[in-house]
Amino acid sequence: MSLNSKAMNVLYCALDSNEFNRISGCDTTKQIWDKLQVAHEGTNQVKESKISMLVHSYELFKMRSDESISSMFTRFTDIINGLNLLVKSTLTMKW
Repeated sequence: MSLNSKAMNVLYCALDSNEFNRISGCDTTKQIWDKLQVAHEGTNQVKESKISMLVHSYELFKMRSDESISSMFTRFTDIINGLNLLVKSTLTMKW
């Protein structure tokens, strides 16, 4: 119980007023964490939808006619990094 209170206090102190209002009704650290996770990362359905869109972008990826190589590489890197982050967080949630 003491650790829960300490963890809640740390989260309360770390959040701005908008975030605090979002979680102020929570009774446990777990509830706070879950609410913040859904607010910032989305639900599993949202994540799977984002993954699907990024895979689609990856499969159709090609250089645009008005695009430089560096901007093309940046766009490609953004797709790959987005996929890596979403897949890792989805796998972590399932375990």
